[in-house]
Amino acid sequence: MAGINLTPSDTSTFILMGISGLESAHEWISIPFCISYIIGLLGNVTFLFVVGKEQTLHKPMYLLFCMLSLTDIATSTLVVPKALCIFWFNLKDITVGGCLTQMFFLHTISIMQSAVLVIMAFDRYVAICSPLRYASILTNGRIAKLGLVGFLRAVLFILPLPLLLSRQPFCANHIIPNTYCEHITVVKMSCGDITVNKMYGLVIAFVVIGLDLPLIVLSYGLIIRAVLRIPSTKAHQKALNTCTAHMFVMLMYYTPGLFFILTNRFGQGIAPYIHIILSNLYLFLPPMLNPFIYGVKSKELRDKVGKYTCRS
Repeated sequence: MAGINLTPSDTSTFILMGISGLESAHEWISIPFCISYIIGLLGNVTFLFVVGKEQTLHKPMYLLFCMLSLTDIATSTLVVPKALCIFWFNLKDITVGGCLTQMFFLHTISIMQSAVLVIMAFDRYVAICSPLRYASILTNGRIAKLGLVGFLRAVLFILPLPLLLSRQPFCANHIIPNTYCEHITVVKMSCGDITVNKMYGLVIAFVVIGLDLPLIVLSYGLIIRAVLRIPSTKAHQKALNTCTAHMFVMLMYYTPGLFFILTNRFGQGIAPYIHIILSNLYLFLPPMLNPFIYGVKSKELRDKVGKYTCRS
């Protein structure tokens, strides 16, 4: 019978090493992790509370923001608490089942976020290019249905990843040089034929980005063309101002994500801890900044938040 002690070679356990190469700095690294998680959690929960309480904010645009806030909370909660356990208490063990589950939810949420960003771009396109038809085209019910389609797409795309990996034999060395279980990292630990796993993961990444990103660029290209046809400079500024927050959020999601995917597969000369830091920034930086971006760009939202936070 197998021993009951959990070791790095135990077939039921992986070892998450944190930020490999910077182990001596883990306590210092934990500070921005913890602060960003608390700020992001408070900001997103506050946003959801205010939108839920205020009937005037029950609009498609704020419903989309709520979807993004929920995915932000889920993403950071899946990663940061475990990372802090590694940094503070040296609790590095994670079961194979737990690792595959974390991987499934993280990648599902990531694709869901991409779908929400596409819907947000379409929302701004209709609001600026067909404002008189906006209320009839984008109702709350239709936004909810589009969100559900995006969620189902994410689940169907990602579900094969943990199923394929669960059939793979893993080598004796179960050490993962990261704070969480990411698909390509877990794939590389297998002793079996990983060609299908690697190809499927790469295809999914490029299909999602190759489909969603062009749709977003097309939407904003049409928006800019429509805005430039408006004779009033003030109208130009007002129209573009409504899109600035969305564009900034999209840059935060896609730029680090694309860079991480490309460097992880083709940037062999880059130090390993650079890959790990980038992958973590990609997961916990947007959840911290998004509520502030919405608040700065939406006076209506600022006023409602102030109504609750400034009560005596």
